[in-house]
Amino acid sequence: MTPVHFAFSSTFFLGLAGLAFHRTHLLSALLCLEGMMLSLFIALSLWALQLDSASFLSSPMILLAFSACEASAGLALLVATARTHGTDRLQSLNLLQC
Repeated sequence: MTPVHFAFSSTFFLGLAGLAFHRTHLLSALLCLEGMMLSLFIALSLWALQLDSASFLSSPMILLAFSACEASAGLALLVATARTHGTDRLQSLNLLQC
């Protein structure tokens, strides 16, 4: 494994570990998801450049577009949660209530 692959793999798994183990606030969970998506974007971009194929060059941009949609939906949920519950702590949310 090259150092570049190790760096992007460790970045992704650090974001995944942060998402799994440090779930106190919704904002920290969203930031971990964004870190994971950015590491996937950079890794996919480098992979497309290494292959020198024109068919793979659009896939990082599609991933970035989905990442932007995910970020906007997450921020909308964060604002709605902060308005209704007064906090973004995940322990205060109850999935059985509307």
